[in-house]
Amino acid sequence: MKIFSWNVNGLRAVQKKGFAEWVRKARPDILCLQESRALPEQVEPDWPRTFEAHWNPAEKKGYSGVLTLTKPAPLKVTRGIGIAEHDREGRVLTTEYDDFFLVNVYVPNAQRSLARLPYRQEWDRDFLAYLKKLKRRKPVVFCGDFNVAHTEIDLANPKSNKNTHGFTAEERTGFDAFVKAGFLDSFREFEPAGGHYTWWSNLNNARARNVGWRIDYFMVSANLRPRLKKAFILPQVMGSDHCPVGIELA
Repeated sequence: MKIFSWNVNGLRAVQKKGFAEWVRKARPDILCLQESRALPEQVEPDWPRTFEAHWNPAEKKGYSGVLTLTKPAPLKVTRGIGIAEHDREGRVLTTEYDDFFLVNVYVPNAQRSLARLPYRQEWDRDFLAYLKKLKRRKPVVFCGDFNVAHTEIDLANPKSNKNTHGFTAEERTGFDAFVKAGFLDSFREFEPAGGHYTWWSNLNNARARNVGWRIDYFMVSANLRPRLKKAFILPQVMGSDHCPVGIELA
């Protein structure tokens, strides 16, 4: 089973940049999208009809939103984590399958001024509590844009970004808590080296120079590790300031 995740930075925008062709070539079984920034009625589906589309848009128009396209029919679909303060922003969509939960997530940005850092810390705690609740029932895969580079090898310039949003000690501690709770960073199970990024600034030709950040992840319950055959990043896929990431499960 191939599962992909991609922050498309606006679904309607990426549809004009070859999205449908990429989906047909990549042939995912499940595709999790973040920053869809649209209501279902605003989007003309251009993906294969074999996918079911499950949406969780934000209350605020043109903002945030997640969408899961899935070929296997979910047993259940859950929008949000059951906390209104978080759920109005359309950041979480859970699809349940026979042997695991898949959580599509777009984690809040702490903002350049760090004005939203306290909220981000609250979010991290509440989201982890939600994941732990799921994990007690069956294994969990969660993926998406986490808006944090976990370690120094996950961004090109760690020293100059030490107190920058996306690399503060507080945000990195939030990620540490996922690991301590028994979730594995799937990409690091296969690739220990740096230089692999999923987001690049639109300034200073950053993407061509590969001056980026790895802020998009697939995390899996430790008991899914025997089924984890691949984890990958697809930096050659254009259309957004993020690139797709994915895993393959046996």
